Amino acid sequence: MKIEEYLRTLPDDMLSGTDAELSRRSLRDMFRLAGLGAGDTVYHLGCGRSAEGIRIALTEFGARRAVGVDSDASKIRDARAMLEGGVQVGDAAQGAGMRDRYRFECADIRDADMSDATVILFWFANDSDLIDAMAERFGSLGDGTRILTVWGPLPGCLPDAVDFPYVMCKTPLRPAKDVGEQLRAVFKRDCVDFVTAWEHAERYTKALGPPGTANDRFLTIIQTLTIWANAWRLGIACGEEIPEPISTYVKLMKMNFDIDFDHLLTREQQRDP
Repeated sequence: MKIEEYLRTLPDDMLSGTDAELSRRSLRDMFRLAGLGAGDTVYHLGCGRSAEGIRIALTEFGARRAVGVDSDASKIRDARAMLEGGVQVGDAAQGAGMRDRYRFECADIRDADMSDATVILFWFANDSDLIDAMAERFGSLGDGTRILTVWGPLPGCLPDAVDFPYVMCKTPLRPAKDVGEQLRAVFKRDCVDFVTAWEHAERYTKALGPPGTANDRFLTIIQTLTIWANAWRLGIACGEEIPEPISTYVKLMKMNFDIDFDHLLTREQQRDP
């Protein structure tokens, strides 16, 4: 089956990130990338059941205020209870002392009022319609608002800072002339070779996967082939031939798992992001 067909066999929540919780390490790395500090108001869009992003922003980075938004009322109740009751995120006294500096909102993020945001954490990996809608909203925010994403920048935008797999765009958003320019900015290379693709795929897997995950290497191979194939199709892969490691992994994925990447190994220049 084609890689796209394989991905469709996975649970929707695994692809979209709907029920995925960012680790404390990931949250800290993203907040460092944004330069989060005193005076900032943080919005965690799709905060889920965990209040860790809110707690870390307030207690470790000294943010002025933090807001968690999620459309699932049960998740909002759990997140609020964790922070107010000190469950898993610190003692109850700490939760009570922060009470006037945070809030949780049960709402569709497309409708949430973010006019006071200075930092926004936004991770919806596989919902292109939602990403496009929110990118348009972000473009209307005040200058200097930092939007943190995972894996890639906002559609059609150049990143202002990258610590892969974390990416930051700042308003006013800077348009990219094409997807190739975006990829070069993310990978900080004029062209993408096998080593670059592997290193970035491994960073993504280690950053977002639980420690010691048994299928880390399998996921890294899939991500590597996807990164390199995208670069190849856009004409920004290094060299004029398909590297031997790429060919080898493509064959292994087909023989051992019936996952086909062959159709991605054609070049087609894309001009519009």
